[in-house]
Amino acid sequence: MAGDQLQVLTALDVAKTQWYHFTAILIAGMGFFTDAYDLFCISLVTKLLGRLYYHQQGSPDPGKLPSHVSAAVNGVAFVGTLSGQLFFGWLGDKLGRKKVYGMTLMIMVLCSIASGLSFGKNPTSVMATLCFFRFWLGFGIGGDYPLSATIMSEYANKKTRGAFIAAVFAMQGFGILTGGMVAIVVSSIFKARFPAPAYEIDAIASTVPEADYAWRVILMFGALPALLTYYWRMKMPETARYTALVAKNAKQAASDMSKVLQVEVEAEEEKVEELAQNEETKFGLFSKAFLRRHGLHLLGTTSTWFLLDIAFYSQNLFQKDIFSAIGWIPKAKTMSALEEVYKIAKAQTLIALFSTVPGYWFTVAFIDRIGRFSIQLMGFFFMTVFMFALAIPYHHWTLKENRIGFVVIYSLTFFFANFGPNSTTFVVPAEIFPARLRSTCHGISAAAGKAGAIIGAFGFQYAEQGIGVRNTLIILGVVNFFGMIFTFLVPESNGKSLEEMSGENEADEENGGDEVRESRHE
Repeated sequence: MAGDQLQVLTALDVAKTQWYHFTAILIAGMGFFTDAYDLFCISLVTKLLGRLYYHQQGSPDPGKLPSHVSAAVNGVAFVGTLSGQLFFGWLGDKLGRKKVYGMTLMIMVLCSIASGLSFGKNPTSVMATLCFFRFWLGFGIGGDYPLSATIMSEYANKKTRGAFIAAVFAMQGFGILTGGMVAIVVSSIFKARFPAPAYEIDAIASTVPEADYAWRVILMFGALPALLTYYWRMKMPETARYTALVAKNAKQAASDMSKVLQVEVEAEEEKVEELAQNEETKFGLFSKAFLRRHGLHLLGTTSTWFLLDIAFYSQNLFQKDIFSAIGWIPKAKTMSALEEVYKIAKAQTLIALFSTVPGYWFTVAFIDRIGRFSIQLMGFFFMTVFMFALAIPYHHWTLKENRIGFVVIYSLTFFFANFGPNSTTFVVPAEIFPARLRSTCHGISAAAGKAGAIIGAFGFQYAEQGIGVRNTLIILGVVNFFGMIFTFLVPESNGKSLEEMSGENEADEENGGDEVRESRHE
């Protein structure tokens, strides 16, 4: 079968951009909108949780959660996400992308609602319930990563595939932005309806009992966008690459894509039967042949995603603490509880609006022009430069007249994270591995990223207290530098078909025939 491409796959590769492409981006993208909202909205309400359940009267920071509670509340969803990425990534290759796609969305809907209904007789039990539901929320979110990326890559044409996959991921930016906007609206409504008794601020007097509903409303809102797209996810046909190359159903693949592309596609059952007969020569994930052909690729995608997420999630989850440290957000004891939610949400919304969202869409605009490798290398480089620019003269930035400069440079690290590795690490694993292992390998790469996020969520919490913000920023700069080094292991997939990148059309002799059979692990 050397170089002999199935007609249905060729039709997908050369298809003009059509309405179904945008429909697929919206359907898959709304999952990522929900993912980002759910993962990052918790950082908007942790200070409020501290005031409600762990208030410390007279404390300079009355809303500060105990370190172990803060780490658990912020990090437990990432543990669930990592588990979901591995499990659903594997399941997507075994059962098909579509069969699993609806499961992840319903888990997200149910657990978003359940998180807002967290209950208990004391603060510990409320936090334990919240952590339980956020773990399972993360589990559903985790499944969305490999499935959405794989579905979009297998639907897209060769020319604009990078932009389509990146556009799905770019919906994260709108999810982060919406999280801040919802928190602003909810806190404003509650402030107006339930004003604090007096402006002699302490942990108790400034926190009206009704504020307990505010954080619940913010968390539960995440269920809405996911619920709205469930019907359309269920209507999407299975991808032709899975149906033809993995399920070996030529007729169904041709039928599905004829409807989608609105062109007549030949079934080519004989070619698919030939593929089925050669199935015994296909190497598995834990084989020498996979290690030889894709081992360095998998190391590249896992290591760069791991290093990126250490820095990216540290910055995202704890930017409120960084802004408080430099004085951009007023001291907690000078504000009521709901006013603090408002100020934190406003700061994070501004960062999202002027750096995070534009960064994502710069990637969409340029990824198929300058390539994945160049964007990722450039992103890590500038993240390193700007992180050191913040860290080395850190005490200069804490002066009141220099705070705006700090915020500008800090925003640029977000811009180049998103116009850089935060987007490309999501795109590339969906393009370079064989169809039968694509979802699994993307899930492994994404799980490595979430392992980095866990280190970021738990590590920053203790590093900030132990070695200070300045030294923590220096460490994050070093992490970004290593991300730039490991980028050289990642291949450029721009302008190539998925089968060219994975080598699925190459002759068996090229794979070493007998060696592949011996090393096969299915």
